[in-house]
Amino acid sequence: MEAARPKKTLVNVLRVVYAHMKSSDGGDLYLTRFAEPHLEHFQVENWYEKTWFNKHKVRLIGTSSVYRVPTREVNGKSFDLVVKNCRVGEDVPIDTHTLQEFCDAEFNSPWEEFSLVMEMREGYYGPREMKVKTQRPLAIYVPPERMQAWQSGRSRSKINRIHAKHPGIDLDILKQYKMIYEWIEGKNIAEVFEHIDINDDEIVKHLKVINYKVLSDLGKKGYLVADMKPEHIIISDTDAMMVEEIGRSENNVDTPGKQVALIYELIKADKYSVIDYELLLRTAEHENEVKESRRHSYLDDQRDRFEPTSLPVHLSTMEIMGVPYIYGHAESTGGHLWVVGRNARLFDYFLPERWRKTPSLRLSDSKEIFYTITKDNIHLVWETSRVGELPDEENGGSDDPKIREYGVNSPFEEFAIAHAVNELGIPTVYVRAIYMTGTAKIEHSIDVRRYETHKDILDPEGNPILQEKHNYITIRGYYNGPDHSVAKQGPLYTPVDLAKAVYQGIIDEPACRTFLDRVKEKLKKAGYDGSLLKANDLLLAVDSGGRIMNNRSGEPEVILCNFELVWKMAGSGRSPQYACHGGEVKERLP
Repeated sequence: MEAARPKKTLVNVLRVVYAHMKSSDGGDLYLTRFAEPHLEHFQVENWYEKTWFNKHKVRLIGTSSVYRVPTREVNGKSFDLVVKNCRVGEDVPIDTHTLQEFCDAEFNSPWEEFSLVMEMREGYYGPREMKVKTQRPLAIYVPPERMQAWQSGRSRSKINRIHAKHPGIDLDILKQYKMIYEWIEGKNIAEVFEHIDINDDEIVKHLKVINYKVLSDLGKKGYLVADMKPEHIIISDTDAMMVEEIGRSENNVDTPGKQVALIYELIKADKYSVIDYELLLRTAEHENEVKESRRHSYLDDQRDRFEPTSLPVHLSTMEIMGVPYIYGHAESTGGHLWVVGRNARLFDYFLPERWRKTPSLRLSDSKEIFYTITKDNIHLVWETSRVGELPDEENGGSDDPKIREYGVNSPFEEFAIAHAVNELGIPTVYVRAIYMTGTAKIEHSIDVRRYETHKDILDPEGNPILQEKHNYITIRGYYNGPDHSVAKQGPLYTPVDLAKAVYQGIIDEPACRTFLDRVKEKLKKAGYDGSLLKANDLLLAVDSGGRIMNNRSGEPEVILCNFELVWKMAGSGRSPQYACHGGEVKERLP
């Protein structure tokens, strides 16, 4: 009896579509369009089963764990695969010259690597007549086990650095990713030169020339490889045999010269393929062009974020507490992601691999809140939610009766409040996305009330949106002006909180108190308790000349940027709790 075919779903990660399924061992398997027609060959029992893999694997030359292994024969056919472990998070062991030239080089994540290889294969950038030949990216396999730090071979200092920058999501790098490429029949250039009767110095000279020629070709197409080596340049078996045949058929002083000349002709005619892409990146010019294009598209899509777009099969729409979201998985980390609005094109911009490793600036001494510029050149602020906590006295005062009575808002409550008060005419920063980490958090929650009140609010897969065992990160825009103005390339502003504005002499202390009291009063009239707001919870937008952005009334626009201790009040003056009835979120009055 034929075994049941595994259930497939389509997912889109960084503009590459994968067929995703669970493997027989409980892991995850992501097949590209090249591999999906041959699904059976990529089931782990047909290439990664321990006895088969150990018997048939051939380790390939290189600093990482890379193997050639055939699949079992399925329907009379077998494929030769190249299987390599992703080294994201590890130190880059490259030579001094390369280190000086690419001192910030980092290993790509598997999703970034496949995305860049697919993009390079399409060849839209640079001269259209040039094509960069590569291995075909076939699949990403994520085993079910999670490694310990000592098993991973990854740098403890790098893990600590990532942990310091990105609390709550660092352990994602303890997942193991196996990238599967097709095997290219051929020999690398260094192997070909082994069959030419010239001395080592001449071989090194020729290999350097060829290496630079290939790097130049890549550069014309908008790419570079930080650790490019002759071993990464492959010519076909047929062409390699032609070079060797000259050596066998001729036996005179000109023979080595003819062999070298043929190799140069092959390279000049682009009859080679490039392999090994873990340090592949775009050139600065290409990267800037992509970022600029992506940023403009992003700004347009944010302006129209509440206009529905076509929905890919791997994403869903849902509404939580009156806020519409595009919901989907962050496949690289096993996390979940809710992006505000109905525009599905915005989803990819908030995947954690776009912002979690970019340089960041800490904005608070007491909270985990950071400013960063993403890989798409988008300015964002992300903050680890304190839901389930009772902040200590230094950070807001757990002895404050209101904090103890009402608790810290969930990310979804924060976004609902921001959405509602903005519509009531109280300006807020733009809330963008909520990310639930894939890894379990270590600390236990002190205040579990929010998990109880949210337990019946389910995601499209039937799981509670708020889970005590996970951390949540809220992502908002770095306020530099209204979305509609920024999209039209209007004037850009810098946000300055009221406390810093006093310190910098932009406003005086009485003005600061007046602005803070006005916002609290507006919130109270709108039915919200913002009595615990502080000066650093409100922003002014200041232009390059130090002038404050005004509202339509000609007064300084004061923007609310913190919602975790702002509560919607019921008629009795107490904070409402939330329950879910028939898919709607309703207030449960005391």
